[in-house]
Amino acid sequence: MSENNKPIRIGTRGSRLALWQTHFVAEKLRGAGLEVEIEIINTKGDIVLDRSLDKIGAKGVFTEELEEGLRANTIDIAVHSAKDLQSQIPEDLEILAFMEREQVNDVVISFDSQFSLEKEQIVVGTSSTRRRALLSRYYPNVIAAECRGNLQTRLQKLKDGQYDAILLAYAGVHRMQYNHLITEFLPTDKFVPAAGQGSIAIECAKSLPLPRKEALKACLDHEETHFCLLAERSFLRTMEGGCSIPSFALATKAGNEVSITGGVVSLDGQQMITDTLTAPSDEVIALGERLGNNILQMGGDKILADIRAARA
Repeated sequence: MSENNKPIRIGTRGSRLALWQTHFVAEKLRGAGLEVEIEIINTKGDIVLDRSLDKIGAKGVFTEELEEGLRANTIDIAVHSAKDLQSQIPEDLEILAFMEREQVNDVVISFDSQFSLEKEQIVVGTSSTRRRALLSRYYPNVIAAECRGNLQTRLQKLKDGQYDAILLAYAGVHRMQYNHLITEFLPTDKFVPAAGQGSIAIECAKSLPLPRKEALKACLDHEETHFCLLAERSFLRTMEGGCSIPSFALATKAGNEVSITGGVVSLDGQQMITDTLTAPSDEVIALGERLGNNILQMGGDKILADIRAARA
């Protein structure tokens, strides 16, 4: 069997959401006439659930083992939630495609259909440093509590009464068909999402044969989403941020221009710095860098230094 006719071996985490994303990718590939095989790989972020992400070293916590599979050539591509990708991709690997983005909002999930974040002394679960900081800023009445695990694990904790509600990305809630539990969509002008939120990223080794890369990219990549995520990830790299840093970025494309809003918020929510820039779509990487440097110069460097000092 020639290299081009071999099945595409897809590496994925084993959670129901990760598998949904992977089967979505597999269906796209099969629709293009390609054969696929799926390999489930456990990551550190799936195994270590008794500590918050910033305590276990969030860099590559959901991707490292998948990337080892790419290097060892046991898989051809790895499927990630784009927001879980570290800001710097290793030199021998590359992001091949960003799939069309789902709605980007954070949402409030509760078994109480009348639940409101305005209530006093409510406990809201989240694993996101960004969401905790934004809750502190906009809802100081809320007690934010650590909530790790896959979506079903978090929902069971909610059902068991550990929290009054939990905050999640709409994309995962929708893909797992839990829309009926959404009590509120949080506006993106306040709860700006994490860089990449709502998109599925496809990673491969740079050594993957070019014909395979071209076939995969043609089938899976969404151009508008790709431009936007290049800008967001460029911002993230400039900020030297990951999922343990409360930074945020959201880019949108209109015609031949991309606009991006990004920033950082202190852990207690008291300080938040944001900015919005626009540039032609062929300048998105420089656009993200410029936004990141603006935020750092406006005081973001001090916020990040304080966060790192607090965790040292």
